[in-house]
Amino acid sequence: MTRRPELLAPAGTMEKLAAALRYGADAAYLGGRQFGLRAFGGNFTEDEIAAAARLAHGMGKKIYVTVNVFPHNEDLVSLPDYLRFLKETGADAVLVADLGVFMCAREAAPG
Repeated sequence: MTRRPELLAPAGTMEKLAAALRYGADAAYLGGRQFGLRAFGGNFTEDEIAAAARLAHGMGKKIYVTVNVFPHNEDLVSLPDYLRFLKETGADAVLVADLGVFMCAREAAPG
């Protein structure tokens, strides 16, 4: 049996997310207002992340959230709560760039 690759699209706004999923993306990734490298992007609020997860899951699709910051010590205080929020909201995965964030994700929001 052959598996087809997952088609993953970026989603900078809810409108772009809906379009990507409507036009055939299997999953979309987005950034929240915290812990992402796109500091000046139109990143999603926590309410918008929750709405994005509901939209994607309602269409049988997945949602991934970037948590690709290289954190400073002060970031580590709120990072576990943010990761737990993403898990509870229904994010299918987080995209990380830092091994410390990876370890925090495994501990705070195993899945």
